Amino acid sequence: MSSTQGIKCYNITVTGKVQDIGFRGIAEYAGRLLDLSGIVYNAKNGSVMIICRGDDSGIRDFSQEIMKRGVQKGALIQDIIRQELPFDIDLPYPFSRVLTDDDIDNGRKLDKGNELLTDIKTGINNLNVKFDTLNMKFDSFIHGQEEHNLRLEKILEKLAEK
Repeated sequence: MSSTQGIKCYNITVTGKVQDIGFRGIAEYAGRLLDLSGIVYNAKNGSVMIICRGDDSGIRDFSQEIMKRGVQKGALIQDIIRQELPFDIDLPYPFSRVLTDDDIDNGRKLDKGNELLTDIKTGINNLNVKFDTLNMKFDSFIHGQEEHNLRLEKILEKLAEK
């Protein structure tokens, strides 16, 4: 950005299902595309937070770009809240995503994966119990068929004797 005339700082909050889909990368790409300074990071409450610098039209274009690309990527955006900050912040240029929360993000994703694996294990254990029940029924059926076949053989032997 060569001129700082009309440049303002904004705090932007994107709410909805916006984490775990690469939304920070979308914001980083849009910020660089529009030549903005700023950072994007995941908030603990599930939203994505953005602090950026630009003129009103650049920030409006940025909001439209992240909305469009976010929806294309599968985000369910509830709202994009833009709040002009009453002071100037020296933000990173070019626009960047904060990677320090990746460890927290990875831990949360691993926890979710462990929950899913536990659910799968529980489901498999339930299937095993059902298979055991079916096997007992089949074993009982096979035993019954064997007895039936023995009776039929005796009947056929008697018929053959006549």
